[in-house]
This record gives sequence, structure tokens and C-alpha cells, in this order.
Amino acid sequence: MADAAVEFLLNNLKDLLLYHAHLLTDSKQQIENLETDLRLFKAFLKDSVKKRRKDERTRALVRSIRDVVYEVEDAIDAFVTDAMEKKSTSSFLKFWKPSVNLNDIGVKVEVVKRKVEEARNDFASLNVDDEDNYAKLEVVRTPRQKDVVGFTDVAEELVGHLTQETDYFDVVSLIGMFGLGKTTLAWQIFNNPEIIYKFPVRIWLPISDNFSNKDIFLAILKEFTTINEELRRKDDTEVAHIVASYLDIASFLIVLDDVRSHDDWERLRIALPQNNTKGKILITSRNEDVGTYVSRPRRPKKLRFFTQEESWELLRVEALCKLDCPSDLENVGKLIARNCGGLPLAIVVIGGILATKFSGSDMIATRKAWEKVSMHVNTYLTENDPADRIKKFISLSYDRLPYHLRACFLYLGVFPEDYEIPASKLIRMWIAEGFIQQNNNYSLEECGEKYLEDLVNRNLVTIEKFKPNGKVKTCRIHDALRNFCRGEAGNENEDFFQEIESGNRGFAPPLSDLDKYRRLSIHSKVLEFISSKPSGHRVRSFICVSKDECSLPPENIPDFLAAFKLLRVLEAKPLRLAKISNNMYQLVHARYISLSLDLSTLSSKFSHLWNTQTLIIDTTSHTLEVKADIWKLTQLRHFKTNASAILPKPSKDSKYGAELQTLGTISAESCTTELIERACNLKKLGIRGRLALFLEGKIGSFDNLGKIKNLEKLKLVNDVRPKAAAEGQLRSLPQPYQFPSKLKSLTLVATYLNWNLMPTLSLLANLEVLKLKDKAFMGNTWKADDGGFQRLEFLHVEETDLTVWKASSHHFPKLRGLVLRNCEKLLGIPIGLADLTSLQMVELYCCKSAAVSAKRINEAKKATTQPQGYAFKLSIFPPTD
Repeated sequence: MADAAVEFLLNNLKDLLLYHAHLLTDSKQQIENLETDLRLFKAFLKDSVKKRRKDERTRALVRSIRDVVYEVEDAIDAFVTDAMEKKSTSSFLKFWKPSVNLNDIGVKVEVVKRKVEEARNDFASLNVDDEDNYAKLEVVRTPRQKDVVGFTDVAEELVGHLTQETDYFDVVSLIGMFGLGKTTLAWQIFNNPEIIYKFPVRIWLPISDNFSNKDIFLAILKEFTTINEELRRKDDTEVAHIVASYLDIASFLIVLDDVRSHDDWERLRIALPQNNTKGKILITSRNEDVGTYVSRPRRPKKLRFFTQEESWELLRVEALCKLDCPSDLENVGKLIARNCGGLPLAIVVIGGILATKFSGSDMIATRKAWEKVSMHVNTYLTENDPADRIKKFISLSYDRLPYHLRACFLYLGVFPEDYEIPASKLIRMWIAEGFIQQNNNYSLEECGEKYLEDLVNRNLVTIEKFKPNGKVKTCRIHDALRNFCRGEAGNENEDFFQEIESGNRGFAPPLSDLDKYRRLSIHSKVLEFISSKPSGHRVRSFICVSKDECSLPPENIPDFLAAFKLLRVLEAKPLRLAKISNNMYQLVHARYISLSLDLSTLSSKFSHLWNTQTLIIDTTSHTLEVKADIWKLTQLRHFKTNASAILPKPSKDSKYGAELQTLGTISAESCTTELIERACNLKKLGIRGRLALFLEGKIGSFDNLGKIKNLEKLKLVNDVRPKAAAEGQLRSLPQPYQFPSKLKSLTLVATYLNWNLMPTLSLLANLEVLKLKDKAFMGNTWKADDGGFQRLEFLHVEETDLTVWKASSHHFPKLRGLVLRNCEKLLGIPIGLADLTSLQMVELYCCKSAAVSAKRINEAKKATTQPQGYAFKLSIFPPTD
């Protein structure tokens, strides 16, 4: 990842010279010389993109650039860390002699520089063909949910088995090698209308390689009841018996996706009823023995390879987003489909490559590009093992990725198997790692969204959930692709990241080898790892993503925070810290920090972390006093906490804040004129506190929000503790003109407003998303007013005593999604909403009385012709007859 490393270091040096030149003293000229050399490296890397795919000498030189850039980066950052530590203990920085000699590094850079100059001279005679004209042809498509192609006969057979009445508890198994599409087919069956009608309770459970029994049991249980701490404290066996008692009387379908062994099945079977003939289990597995073992007396269904017709159909969908194919591409397209050997995953991956090479305006160039791909695909037919063939198909797709996307793709491998990755988290981590290239037309976050969309459109990432605005909310990566990322990232050519795994002989890689790696990820036995006192001076990212949250013993906290002094990314939210040691404030290079604390105060020393872009603090306290002067953090873009954060007033010498895009949730008292002037470019703001006083201007000032010209998302949480929530009822709302003019999303929590105040919100001109949670509005009747909510697309109402809701389709002309949760008194949903052609989804949770009207809407939608691409979906829980 030399390209990303050079780009990051250049930006780092620029910031260092701009904001912290006083730390460089006599080394400033050396830094400036290094900057000049790095620009030479950057130019070489840009020119060599095509050649390094074919020429080993060029690839070796690229590795040399990467290695020396890493060494420069480590030396400079160690230099700065040393200086900052010295500054914090002594005012006599001018007498300090650094332990790192930048002259020695400069000599190494000079050696690589000479090699680069020689190589650039050779480029004059380089003959590059048009193999990679994807840059001209590439089109970024809008992320889409694709129609399932193929296996129609298999799907019909399995739906028949699952809907068949039996006199025993029935388990159906679907087996086949990875890449054949077991999960895709199982998901299609899971959402089949017959299955939805037959099984009111449907539960999808991915079974990872190191799954926890209790996690699986709780995932089933949450479909029937609220998961509280008392349930979490019970042992596996106790929870399993509770699950079995619920399942014993339910009509359900549970899909267990990717069961690996007999032992996996036995671990799960104790929570399953043995005599419920109304329940069914569908498992997928790569192991035929597992399928035979679990589905007796049935025989397992073994998934076949795609036919030529299915292969060609899937390739057209993936490459062209439609079945119509230009005649110029038909012959070469059919050849490519045939050469994929009937493996759906291979077709999907190759389809992603072809999609980037399609240009409707230049069919000759497109055909030539497709012909080039067909030649590569043909070479993999000699592979006898289909698994090896898929790996090569993935490698082909990876090799065709633009270099700015390679690091982003490999980075997906740091997350656990089957992990649902939040898109905003992923993009902020990409930014912190320096993978997102600055574009004057877009913010870094917007560029990151485009990078993610590109990976989705290349079929390397799957969208799991969408945001109300249609953007990606969460995503996943296929197991085969994740394994490729881990393998590619760990090889000596990339040395990109290393996953820490625990085995019988301790951790692998050994703790003594951690100094070799730039990034570490760990997903299990985290406390055991930290108690072993790991250390690595080259480690730049420590990423802990674990389902199990745990408290870090106080004696281990200093060692943990001192283990990796040059960290850039610290993702440690599963670890709860009861204190912060001084080692934390030496992580001056950290750009992304996510921590869980048992603290009500954020120390002033956090101000030392001047590189921080994203700061996420999850705390057990409902308030967080921020003593750190965040207005001195020149790079801060996102500050988030689950508490009510009491921010410091900007001091006269704290002149920053324009970079801030996310701030929340902050106290109402903190929402002052000074704050708004500093954070003038906020896009997302959350306020938590005594909102009645806030709206009346007695604390903070709501009027200030109107001055935030780019604010699109606002969350207002009414919190009057220690008083009862109802005592903080809001009697009024600000006038529509007082809200931010560009506001698109508004969330109100525990405000106890009367429904007759709803017209104020209906007149917000740009409002697209409205979420009303935890008794935001109370009262018997909501009668919608004419002329409002002209742009509202998503409405979420949760926990209210609303009984009667009167509205028609013209009151919500663009509504796409409606979610109602814990509205137990609501008698019905306005049937007029069925007339909305835009309405795609209605979801009810614990709204029993409203279920009948929801079903009427569902029937009405089925009876009318829906626009192409629209499919109405109704979800009701708990299920009703």
C-alpha cells in the first residue's frame, strides 16, 4: 500500500510544518527535503500503476518505497512523540536532543530516490497497452439490491419441504462448496411470500467460526422478549432452556447459515424444541456429513453448479444491471459466463469487473476490454479445485481495482467474520488511516461514501441495511472475500494488517513478533491478550471488535495504553476502562479514538491529542464533563458520546472548530453563540438535557441553531434527571423558521409534546426523516394537517399512547417507510396510505391493534400495479393470526 502510505505521510508533514513547526527545531530543513522526495515517489507511483502489474522489478521498487516511507513515518512520529513528552515535563525544549537521527533516515531515502529516478527514465520506452482503460470507462452506479438469479427449481423444492406438514421436528439442510450461493439462496427462501405467510416468526442466524452459544441463544430470544441484564447474567444452559420454552409453542423458521461441524449443531440443539411440528430449521453447510447428520430422515439437498443459461443471466445482471445485452457484447459475454465454470461467486466477481468497463457511448472499447477479461478468465479453467479457482477470480478483481481502493478493500478484513459493518464507522477509520484522497469538490466523508459505493458496485461488498436517505447504513463482506483480504494483507508484499488469534500454544503471531506489523485486529480473548503485556513500536492501528464487552482491570490499563505509542487508530469500545492513565495522552498521532469509560469527566489532557479527527466516548454516566478544550484540536471532525456532554467555552486562543461535522450529544447549556460560531460547518448535532428551558432560552439558545447553515441532522433528547421524565414535558415548539434551513432529519426523544403541535414540524420544508421516540408525542388523536410533510420519506413513531391517527395519502406524498414500535393503543394505520405509490415498507413492533389495518394496506398494495423497482414489505411482530 505504498500509494496510501506516501499520500498519508505527505499530508502529515504538511500539517506538522503548518501547526507544529516549533517541535522540529533544527530538523525543519530535513523535513522539507523529505517532502520534496516524497512528491517524487508519488509521481513515480502514479506513473507505474500499469507496469507494476506485469514487471516484478517495478513491484520490488514499489515495496522499497513503501518500506522506506514506513521507516520515515515511524522516525518522524517517534521524533514528535519524544518532543511532546519532553515538552510535557520540561519547558527547556530548546536543550532537548532527539533520540531519532533524521539524517540516517535521509540517507536511506536518497538510495531509494536514485532507484526511482532511474526507473522513471525507463518509462519513456515503456509500451503500455489499453488493458486498463477502466479509468476512462469506469461508471459508479447507485448501490442497488439485486434480483436473485438461478436455482429456481431448488428454491421451489426447499420451500415445499419447509411448508410441508410433518409429525416430527423438521430440519432441512442445504449443502455445497463456498461460492455456489447457499447463503443467497437461503436468503431468497427466507423472504419467500409462502414462507412469510407460513412462519410468523423467522430468524436468520449466521454461524461464524468462533460463535458463542449465548450470543446465538440471545439472538433468538430477542425475537420474543426484551433482553435485560438478568438474562445476560444467566449461563448458556439456562438461556437455552428459556429459548426452547418459547420455540416449543411457536410457528417459526430459523436459518442457521454456515454450520461447520457436528459439534456446532450439538451446541445449538439444546435450545431447539424436539416435539414442535410447527417449527422448521434450515441449515446451510459446506460439509455433506453435517447435512446428513442434522436433517435425518430427510436427505440433504446438495446444491449444483449453475447451468450455462443461469450463468449468462447472472453475468448480465451483474455487469449490465439488466438482462438486455448489446449484440456487440453477446458472444464475448457468453464466453466469459461459460468460463466461470458455473460458480455464482466467480460470476458475481467477474461481473463487477465488467461493469466498470462498460461504456454505452464507446461499444468498441467496451468489447475490447471484455475480451481482455475473457482471456484471463480462461486461464483459470485449468484449476482443478473450484476453491482455488474462486481465489484467483477474486485476485483478478483485486488486481483490477484502482489503487486508491485497494487499501480500503483489504481493510474490510480487520472485522470479524459475519460482522455487520457500520458504514460511517468504516469511512471514518479509512479517513484516519489516510486512505481517502482529498477532493476539492467533496468532503473526505463524501469521498469515502463514493469509495464504498464503488466497492459495492464491484460486488466486493454487500449492503446489509440502508439509511432512510438511501445511503449505505451497514454492509458485510463474503467469507471468501474476507479470507482473501486477510491472506493478501498478511503476505510479505503488503504487510498490511495481522489478525491476532488464540490457539493451544498461545497467540499467533507470537507477542515477540508484533513489532513487524502496522495494524493489529483482535476479536476474542482480548483480556488475556492485554494481560500478556503486548508491545509494538511499528503498530499504527489496534482494532478490537468483539461481541463480548468486558472491564479492563485497572492494573492492565497503563500497559495497554503504553503498548503501541504510535497508534493512529484505536478502536477499543468493547473494553471498558475505569480510569485513564497518562499514557493515553502520549498518543499524539491518534486520529480515530473509540473508548468505553466508567467516568463522568473527560480530562483536560485530551487536548494534547492534536491529531484527533474522530473521538467517540461511551460512558456509564449520563453526563460527561468535557474539560478538554476540543476547540484546540485542529483536526477534530466528529465528537460523539452517549451522555450529555458539557463542553468547555471556547477560549480566546482556541481558534478552531470549523472542521467539526458531528457533535453529540451535548448539553443544552453548551449550545451557546460561541459554540455555533466555532462549529459553523456542523452537519449533525445532538442535544441532551432540559429541553423546555432550552427552547425558552433560559439555558443555551435554540435560536443559535438556525445560524448553522449546513446542519442536516438534529437530535433532541429531553433529559430532566433526577426528575421523572414526564415532569419535563414540552408545551411548545419553535416556529418552523427558527429551525436550521437545510434540516433533513429530526429525532425527538421523551419530549411529551401534544399532537396538535405537529403542524410545526410538517412545515419544515426540507424534512425527509422524522423519528419520534420514547413518548416524544402523547395524546389520544393525531389528525394530520393539509399542506405539510411535502418531502417526508421516513416516519418512525415509538412508545406513545396514540389511539386514533387520521391521515390520507396527500398528507405524506413521498413517504417510503413507516415504523411503529410499542404503540399498543393505536387502533389502526390510515388506510389511505395504501394509495401512496412511493410506500415500500411498513414495520410494526408490539402494535397489536394496528396489525389488521396494516394487513389491509398490504392487500391493497398487492392488488395494485407497483412501479418497477418497488416491492412493498410488511413486517409485524409479534406475529398475529
